Amino acid sequence: MRNLIAYRLAMALPQLAIVSLLVFSLTYLVPGSPAAVILGVRATPQAIADVEARLGLDAPALERLGSWFANAVQGDLGVSYASNLPVVQVIAERMPATLSLILGGIVVAMLLGVSVGILAALRPGTTDRLVSGATSVGLAVPEFWFGLVLSLVFAVKLGWVPVVAYTPFTVDPFAWFQGLILPAISLGIGAGALIARQTRAAMMESLASPYIDTLTAAGVSRRRIVLRYALKNAMVPVLASTGLTLRILIGSSFVVEQIFAFPGVGHLLLTSVIGKDFPVIQGGVLVMALLVIGVNLLLDVSYGLLNPKVRPQ
Repeated sequence: MRNLIAYRLAMALPQLAIVSLLVFSLTYLVPGSPAAVILGVRATPQAIADVEARLGLDAPALERLGSWFANAVQGDLGVSYASNLPVVQVIAERMPATLSLILGGIVVAMLLGVSVGILAALRPGTTDRLVSGATSVGLAVPEFWFGLVLSLVFAVKLGWVPVVAYTPFTVDPFAWFQGLILPAISLGIGAGALIARQTRAAMMESLASPYIDTLTAAGVSRRRIVLRYALKNAMVPVLASTGLTLRILIGSSFVVEQIFAFPGVGHLLLTSVIGKDFPVIQGGVLVMALLVIGVNLLLDVSYGLLNPKVRPQ
């Protein structure tokens, strides 16, 4: 297991370097100058040149890239052009909202997907067909549509939950949980449909294995067979698909943040792109890449615990 963790960590370094290089390069494709945005109506050619010199934007690209990498290794992602605050501080203030949303989405997706997938596998026929139809709808409808409908019905019409969803956990845990319900459901429905399909296929294959007949002949209860033996083996491919699901959730969370007014990293990156705040864009993408790599590492370790054959020797 240590070899698996070491291998994944070693692979993470070039991945982060490539992501950083791509994001740094893409900032040159954004039209206009950050100095012009900072100055606003006062922007003149000379004033823009002075601000660019002060920010180091007039330096050669390779020099800027090397300086950014050297500082990033030490944990310094630069200073935001808009707020004049360290990028690390700006992202750290937004990260709890994004992590809360992603956590809520994956909990909903796993609970919904695994339970519905098991139900479809155990009841072939009408129930299985209904589940297949429902999962098709869940995969086809985008997250923002679910978010708009849920917000309109439960927040605006019924008033069961607040319209502005996010409250920090440290301020009011109950309000944090209450405000997380609708965003987590809208984010987790599509992912839950994907997990449900994978769970159904894996459970049906597991229940058709010869060892299930042996356990049944030995007098083991059906419930124990399903939950202790069949589900454990079925979770191996389900965990493999959960890695893809989590990556989708991280990207989709940016859209859900806009609908429910979540002050997360996605909203921060959107405003930074509009305002040409390049240090925040580069730092935010790097942090999200770290999050994806960390999630993949956790899933790989879980996958290795369930399936020793995938552990490197």
